[in-house]
Order: sequence, then C-alpha cells, then structure tokens
Amino acid sequence: MPGTPVHFPRGKYYALTWGIPDDYGGMTSTLLHRSRAFHRLGGLDVEVLTLDDRPDYAELAARLRESGELVEGLRLRNLWDDLREREITAAREPGPPIEPAEPLAPRAGDRIISHEGVVLLRERRDDAGGFAALDRFRRDGTLLETEREAPDGRRIVLYDAAGRAMRQWTSRRKLYRWWLDQVFRKRLSFLLVDSKTSARIVPGYRRDHVVTVHIVHASHREDPDQPSIRPSREAVLRRSGDFDAVVVLTERQRAELLSDLEKLGVESAGRIRVIPNGIDLPPVELGDRSRGSGILVASLDKRKRVDRAIETIIRAHGRDARIRLDLYGDGPLADAVEAQVEQARASSFVTLHGYQPSARSHFGEADFSLLTSESEGLPLVLVESMAAGCIPIAYDIRYGPADMIRDGIDGYLLPAGDVDGMADRILALQQLSPARLKAMRRRAVARSREFSDEAIARRWARELERALDGKRIAAASDAPPLTRLRRRAGVLRRHVQRLVGR
Repeated sequence: MPGTPVHFPRGKYYALTWGIPDDYGGMTSTLLHRSRAFHRLGGLDVEVLTLDDRPDYAELAARLRESGELVEGLRLRNLWDDLREREITAAREPGPPIEPAEPLAPRAGDRIISHEGVVLLRERRDDAGGFAALDRFRRDGTLLETEREAPDGRRIVLYDAAGRAMRQWTSRRKLYRWWLDQVFRKRLSFLLVDSKTSARIVPGYRRDHVVTVHIVHASHREDPDQPSIRPSREAVLRRSGDFDAVVVLTERQRAELLSDLEKLGVESAGRIRVIPNGIDLPPVELGDRSRGSGILVASLDKRKRVDRAIETIIRAHGRDARIRLDLYGDGPLADAVEAQVEQARASSFVTLHGYQPSARSHFGEADFSLLTSESEGLPLVLVESMAAGCIPIAYDIRYGPADMIRDGIDGYLLPAGDVDGMADRILALQQLSPARLKAMRRRAVARSREFSDEAIARRWARELERALDGKRIAAASDAPPLTRLRRRAGVLRRHVQRLVGR
C-alpha cells in the first residue's frame, strides 16, 4: 500500500446504485474507481449493492474482475440474486394476514427475463400498457415473489422455497428498505448512494447504525444558468436532511445547490459537502511533444458539443497549419460529427478515432486538450489531461473547470460557447517560449495532484467521520443533558485521537 494509509472510520462500507449496464459510463466508473481506492488506500472491503433485474451478475462480475474493474475486497450484491439464495422467514412480529397470489399462467406478450433456460421474471401489462402483475422465480424455478395491484397500493409477497407466503409489503420501497436491513444486520455501516434512481428509496430510511451519503454526480439544475432543480432530482434533494451528508463535486455547485434549496425552504447548510472525484495518477515525465496537436476525449452526444470543438480547430488551423485534433469517442452524433468534418474538408487535420479504451493514454503525446461540454459534474478528463502535462483549454461551465484550471497559469478558461476565443487561446499557446510552456505544464501536473486518489480518499475519510459524529450527536438530541454532554465529549475525544494517531 503506497504512502501513509488512509484512516477511515471503522464499519462496513457499501455503494448503492440501481444497476450496472454493459455500456456503463461515468457514474458507474467513478463508483467502481472510488471503491477500489478505498480498498487500496484504506484497506476497506466495499460491497456494491444493486436493485435491478439483471440476471447474469455472476458473469458480469467475472468480466469486471478480468478487466480489473473488480478487485479483491470489492464485490457485487444484487437484491434479487440475494433473495433467491436467502432463507425467507416470517416476521417476528405478527402482522396482517398474508394473501398469496396465484402464479401467472404464461401468455403471449408477457415480458420475460430468463437465464440459462430458467424464467426468472414474468411481467404482464394491461391493455393500456400499465402494470398488471409480476412474478419472480428462483434459479430452480420455485416462486420467489409476486406483485399485484391492491386497493392500498401494490401487494408484494415473498415466498420460501416450499412456496409458503412469508412476508408482504405494499410498495417496493418498503421491500428495498427491509432488504437493506438484512444486509446491514445492525452493524455500523456507511452507505454511499450514487444513482439518483436508487437515492429515492433512502429518504425516510433512518437507522442509528447506518450513515447515509448521497453523491450528486452531475448538475442538479435543469438549465445550468437557471436556479431551479431538475425534476428528476428535486424530490430527493428536498429531503437532503434525511441523509447524513449530500456530496457534490465542486464548491460552485455547493453554493448554487444551497441557494436553490433555500428558495424551496430547505435548510441544508450542514449537510452539503464537497468531495471531487479522485483519479489514480501515475508518475509523469514531461518529454517533448508535437506542437499544435490537440486531443478531445468525449462521448459524441449533444451535451459534449463536439461540433464546437471541431469548429474551433477549423478556425485555428486556418491561421496556423500546425493545428490539428485527434478526437476519441463514439455516440449518437457520430454520423453528424463525421459529416461536419467532411463538409469542412477538415479530415487532413481532424482525425476521428472512434471509441478506444486507451484513448486517455494519448494525453501524454498532445500539446493541448479541449473541453466544450454544456455541463459536467467534475470532468476527470481535465485532471487526466493536466496530470499528463497536456494543457487544458475549456469552457467555464457548471461544474468543474473553474475549480480545476487557473486561467493562464495551468490552462485556459473561456466563456461557454466562445469558439473564436478558444481558437485564440490555442494560437496563443503556440507562441509561448519553451521555458514558459514547460513551466505551465509543470503547474498543470502539480494542480492535478490535488485530485489524486490519496488526496480524495483522505477527504472522504474526514467527511465520513464528520457525518458519523453529527449522527451520534443528533441521536442524543432528546436525551438528558448529561447524556448529550457525554456524547459530545466522546466525539471530541475520538477527534483528538484521530489527530494524534495521524
């Protein structure tokens, strides 16, 4: 384990997300990377909890281990796979009579999920396309769960391996929370909630032994320039007080989120924390590189505004023939991007490489990188570029670039959408003397170290300690004064011990 170990608070660690698709992107990559860093630097085991109906998590886990995304100490646990293997027992406290449902008879048009020839899910829709009924099965074909509409909500029933109805709920949210209780088993646990979909089940889930943290990976605003929260995030963020902490990636987003919540009458100043995403930064040697060579690594979608980057390069190349761009990425606008290059007759100096897993390794060869997105959470491509000594030239968008780049010192910031200004910065970079350019590259590398895995893991450790301390103090708020005083003294004592121990 390199360097000084990071001291996290003791407990079990979990990351909650809805699912892991085959073509997963930034949020899931960040979740897996963070979990590996926790294990590598803090010695923590991390379980990634998922709630979707994906039937092949065993095969997925094997592929992720082969690719290095899953390592020793990091494992996946899916709700439905776990329930298929778990012994389903009756509740200790008696409740309303459980009403078992008759399993669905196969019908044309049913949605089926199967694996290795076994039906694991059968879902039926009504004539209007709405939910009608759903059954889930174990891998031996026995009935695991039924879901039916009922007057008081949805009737969800779990069955044991003998087919006996053992537990029931009126919503999936209640089932999810029961399952989390089975996972945590009264042990001190830290639950980091990454996806906005899975975050919806956590408000209202308050346990003295579970510290809950929601990470907001992207902009919380519908329009980056307008102070209103996205409808897909509003319900959760309105209840940010139900989390022990809400983490955003930049100081600018924290300030704007606090302001946006205040307009909704939500007081969250003590809950919103800033922890950027971390990155594993290898040692860098600043060798010579081809002047005028630019690189852009981005998905070819509307949000990345790759067309602006290509237009920038076309204008800069018209004034300096050395200027060129290597573009790495794929996406729904791939054909439009190719057409733009062809129509501008720019294929001799704009090269489209498509998606390449090793694209980021080319930052060490390029003179500069571009970022032209309309919004981001915290663009790690900027950190990767700076870590390689590749000068970043980016739009000053929400969020990230202004928190990472010091304009004219270790990169350049432009007003969002300023094509001419970005072209001017590319040309100005070519006029720097070798000594000034090398100094700028060195400053970029130094700046990137603030986002190293070790630096970010230490911030996580501090904030999780802070969230745990706040939870313990809040739990004693209704206790007698002497109990509250002892609780605060205990928190202070542990804080001093941590400082001395480090």
